[in-house]
Amino acid sequence: MENVVLHKSESRGHVNHGWLDTYHSFSFASWHNTERIHFGALRVLNDDLVKGGYGFGKHPHDNMEIITVVLKGALEHEDSMGHKQAIHDNEVQVMSAGSGLLHSEYNHNKDEDVNLLQIWIFSEKQNIEPRYDQRVFEEKDRLNKLQVLVAPMDSNDEGLKINQNAWIYRTSLKKGKAVDLQLHQAQNGLYSFVIEGAVAISGTTTGRRDAVGISGKEHFEIVANEDSDLLLIEVPMEI
Repeated sequence: MENVVLHKSESRGHVNHGWLDTYHSFSFASWHNTERIHFGALRVLNDDLVKGGYGFGKHPHDNMEIITVVLKGALEHEDSMGHKQAIHDNEVQVMSAGSGLLHSEYNHNKDEDVNLLQIWIFSEKQNIEPRYDQRVFEEKDRLNKLQVLVAPMDSNDEGLKINQNAWIYRTSLKKGKAVDLQLHQAQNGLYSFVIEGAVAISGTTTGRRDAVGISGKEHFEIVANEDSDLLLIEVPMEI
């Protein structure tokens, strides 16, 4: 049976700390909504704008797949595994926290904001060895087609690998163009997040920063009502 949950942009949790202006699609930190804890294995989707020279100090994570998509600017990352580098727009970072790690994230630039999406997905296996990866995904490779950003560890699909049966796609659709998406497993669901523009999916129209989660359906046609940029996140619904 098909189930649809609509998350309009204005319904997200919002906190402005001055240095950080952040929107939460799911309960996070001081914002708690009993109806917005997670969508299947998708636990967090934060839309962060960080001022130049500011960021998140060193803090711990464990047993979570953490994916960072930089939309504008550059984010400087450092972790207890020895990685220290910047993540720029059109780059994606994955971090399987596993048995535990520490990391920090700062705006790499002093004179411009950085806008990023950070996604947390529950890990399939617990207390594994932490791992890190990062890659550039060219905009031309997602024009009017699906670009695989993230895929499961044992998958032959392109994309950075995570420890969960989940896929993340990005697509840039010109007005009137469409893409088809077939889920890999019937028990998975799809969470669509519009970065820019407006699209119609499964009879539901969503605009800028709106999202819709759909389960109980395996095939989707996504049509752009205007030039659009969106993320499509396929995750197991049972965790």
